[in-house]
Amino acid sequence: MRKFLLSLSLPLFVTFPALAMDVSEIVAKANHAAYYQGEDGRARVKMVITDKQGRKRTRDFTILRKDTKSGDSDQKFYVYFNRPADVSKTVFMVWKHVKADDDRWLYLPALDLVKRIAATDERTSFVGSDFFYEDVSGRNTTEDTHTLLETSDNYYVVKSTPKKADLVEFSFYKSYIHKTSFIPVKIEFFDKRGEKYREAAAEKVETIQENQTVTQGSMTDLRSGSKTVLTYSGVQYDIGLPDDIFTERYLRTPPTDYLKK
Repeated sequence: MRKFLLSLSLPLFVTFPALAMDVSEIVAKANHAAYYQGEDGRARVKMVITDKQGRKRTRDFTILRKDTKSGDSDQKFYVYFNRPADVSKTVFMVWKHVKADDDRWLYLPALDLVKRIAATDERTSFVGSDFFYEDVSGRNTTEDTHTLLETSDNYYVVKSTPKKADLVEFSFYKSYIHKTSFIPVKIEFFDKRGEKYREAAAEKVETIQENQTVTQGSMTDLRSGSKTVLTYSGVQYDIGLPDDIFTERYLRTPPTDYLKK
């Protein structure tokens, strides 16, 4: 799927001379490359969380995604956990809204409990990893003011500053966007003191159904020394996912036919 954050030491791609481009267009293209390839998609994901002491924890899950409106607009995500036993059958679901706050649900099978995740909690740890809930489905580009800082031979460097600084823990983030693929190769988050404290990076990119797709990405917490790596396999686009999968009914009754293919 595509979200999937991103670093390369490219040249995985050939770079051609780029025409002058407005920062809003750069950001829109980067957002499309990261989240909007195909009308829907599916991937198996292995998550490995490594702490400062080198201790590892793993999570295996399947993620389904479906666009619900034309253009790079509203989407729905369904994340089903397979392993380990303590998170098995847990479901995280998102209704992503471009012009409103996202709706998020977490189903906890041990308690048979469906929990709504408030907008104020979207920048908290996703199942104990270094990714936040918001990282899973992406941050709305309209929530930030974007400035083009630099254009190099291979990258656009964009600074994004939150319009509502009191709602987030960062003061700004910098995205290194590849000029040919528009994949955000690296994203650095800076705190209120201007110090970098989180870094997302793509570590592997493959061409899948003619789409440049990040198949391994990571998030590093520079304060704790923890790092989470996501590896994607079995990635498919345009598989015809039905809309009713992304409803509360399927939190307790997972759509196994679409999760196992």
